[in-house]
Amino acid sequence: MGILESAKPVMIICTRDRDRAVAFYRDTLGLAMTSEDRFAAIFDVAGIPLRVSTVPDFTAHEHTVLGFHVPDVVVAVKALGEKGVTFNRYAQFAQDELGILTVAGTGTRVAWFQDPDGNVLSVTNA
Repeated sequence: MGILESAKPVMIICTRDRDRAVAFYRDTLGLAMTSEDRFAAIFDVAGIPLRVSTVPDFTAHEHTVLGFHVPDVVVAVKALGEKGVTFNRYAQFAQDELGILTVAGTGTRVAWFQDPDGNVLSVTNA
C-alpha cells in the first residue's frame, strides 16, 4: 500500500478576497461552509473539504484547477447561469450555445467558468 493511498484528499483554492470568495462558493455554487480559520474558509464538496485560502498576492492559473462531476452538465450549466455564472468560451473548442463542449466520439461533456479570483472551474460528466 502506498503512503497516501488511503488518505482523504483536501482541495485548496486560493483567493485574494475571502469575503467575495465565500459569497461565490456558498451563495452561487451552493456549497456548505463547514468552518473557517485565520487561513481559509472551508467548504464541504461531497464529503471532501475545500479550503479557500487567502493569499493576498495570488495570481490565477489559466487552466482548470477544480472540476465538479455532475450527473447532467446541461442542468448544472443552466442552474449556474441563473445564479449569474458566465461560461468561458475557447476558440479551439466547438462549444454549444450554453458553452458546453461535447468531446467527439464520446459522451464526455464539459463547461468551464471562473470564480471571482479567476480560478478556472468546470462541470463535467467525466
